[in-house]
Amino acid sequence: MDSVLIFQMVVAALLAAAAYTVIGIAPGTDETATIAPVTLVLVLSGLPPAVILSFFISAIVASKLTDSIPVAVAGIPGGVMATPAVEHAMILKKFGMSDVSIRKMASGSVIGTIVAVPVSLLLANALIPVADVIKEYANPLFFIGAIFLALMCKNRWIALASIVPFALLIQGLRYLYWGVGVVPEGTNVFVSFFLGITIGPIILTLFELLNKQKRESLERFDKKTIMINKASRTKGFPNPFTILSKKELGMSALSSLIGSITFIMSPVGMTIFLGEMFSSREKDPAKKASLAISCMEALANATYIAGTLIPLIALGIPLSPMAIGPANALFNAPPRFTLEHNMHHLLSSSAFVWATLIGAGIAVGITYFITIKYSQQICAFVFRRIPHEAILGLFFSLVLLLAFMDAGWINIGGVILIGLVAGVLHRWGINYGVQFMVLYSAPWIITNIVR
Repeated sequence: MDSVLIFQMVVAALLAAAAYTVIGIAPGTDETATIAPVTLVLVLSGLPPAVILSFFISAIVASKLTDSIPVAVAGIPGGVMATPAVEHAMILKKFGMSDVSIRKMASGSVIGTIVAVPVSLLLANALIPVADVIKEYANPLFFIGAIFLALMCKNRWIALASIVPFALLIQGLRYLYWGVGVVPEGTNVFVSFFLGITIGPIILTLFELLNKQKRESLERFDKKTIMINKASRTKGFPNPFTILSKKELGMSALSSLIGSITFIMSPVGMTIFLGEMFSSREKDPAKKASLAISCMEALANATYIAGTLIPLIALGIPLSPMAIGPANALFNAPPRFTLEHNMHHLLSSSAFVWATLIGAGIAVGITYFITIKYSQQICAFVFRRIPHEAILGLFFSLVLLLAFMDAGWINIGGVILIGLVAGVLHRWGINYGVQFMVLYSAPWIITNIVR
């Protein structure tokens, strides 16, 4: 690996850490909606794969480190994965320990990164000998994955019943595009459909605002007042091994290990399950909350890293909720990356290791320091100056641009249609994982139905 490429990887990781340190704090900015479109643009721009991977790893680590800040200071999750920690963070806030809450969550996140990186690389190499067998059954596995994730949804029967109709919608649009000649027959329009699912809830909400009756029935609120307690300042460079107690350190490491091994499971489900289980025996409410948020943050970061690296290094197909969501562009971003030709085939083992270490190392070194030292100042700035609607609006316009590039004007209508359906399904409790799995398995499902 030459020095120019390493320099580019460092610059990419620095940019990702700087951007997602801020974006991670903005309330309601879902990881899939904010990281996936940017990664896709970088892939399509032709940047070297190692540079893109370094950027992506830095982005997910930085985003996960800072999305805990608004949870601790205001009880507002910065992203979906921060939601399980809200209840425990509010208990610590009630005891006047918001600053402790930030330090514990950020330190837990660092422990998750430290454990997940080597475990993911080892597990990925252990899976390589059986990778061809797994890939041979990729399409049925995506279908089984859709059923498995549907059974874990809040409304499992609706999720199960929606699999075939949603596959019909996706394949129906593809056959329409082939019929009118906007893309050559056999070309699977994928990227823009993927992004349509990603921003489905936003599209649905925007359409509802066009309905006068619905708009007038919305509840109105006064300007929201958010109180931020003044926290004590930390001297020197923060050390996660001294900020966490021995019990918190051990449990965080154990939950990270379990989260890395169970990388195909739902990250949110595992975070809630293990976080609550590990803290259940602690009777003191403050200690219990502190232990729970440490474990949850460690596990969440571990599932992010393991869910990306293990399928990418060992298989080359996105067989995890993380790989099929925010990391999808690393596997499948036609015309540059396909399931038969992506980072798995282009990067050597040493390139994977270097890109991961540079991305994770820079994000932890910069964002962890900033989180511990200046979390309240950053949080106050983001809450006052950067509305999350502006960030989501930026990503929405990016999705429309990519839809046009994928299959012309007609595809903007197609992406909005898929977004509306995906938004309704999401509101009914059918998570992204089910919808993404159906997107991948739609050709196989329809082929086997009509056979």
